[in-house]
Amino acid sequence: MANGFIIAFANTGSAMKKFICALSALLLLLANSLATYALEVGDRAPDFTLQASDGEVYTLSDYEGKNNVVIAWFPRAFSPGCTLECKSFAEHGYRLDDMEIVYFMASTDNLKRVVKFAQALDAEFPILSDAKKETAKKYGVLFLGMHSNRETYYINKNGIITHIDRDVVPESAAQDIIAQMQRLND
Repeated sequence: MANGFIIAFANTGSAMKKFICALSALLLLLANSLATYALEVGDRAPDFTLQASDGEVYTLSDYEGKNNVVIAWFPRAFSPGCTLECKSFAEHGYRLDDMEIVYFMASTDNLKRVVKFAQALDAEFPILSDAKKETAKKYGVLFLGMHSNRETYYINKNGIITHIDRDVVPESAAQDIIAQMQRLND
């Protein structure tokens, strides 16, 4: 069977060979990145130090032993879904504050873009910028090396991931986090 594939590939036109090689390389890259960095519930959350829209720099380990932390990764500032998600946090984030939960939105957008995004939507909570994409890689949310997926990570006071939401509904993101945190604390 392998010989038949090799003969068929050898008889394929140059453009088709390039396409097949590029597609194969892309699939290998995607499979490798997913297998290598996928985090699960019970894993220690990767530490990070990132700049935010409010001018501060945040380090995850600073909250260990003190607060539960929620990190809501989103693909791209000013896109429709991300705008809805940010509005949900801007409108309902005070409830997370009342629960003493530290929460961030985070993306691979540069700092200038997340600052503009936060200002445009009156977001008074920090939006983290991971422009180098290093933290997104550690969390396994980097999509094809371009931007982050929409995923939310729940991290307890011990730095352990207690829940991962990979099916985030942008319009109700903050409300869903509140409900999940109440379930986790029961």
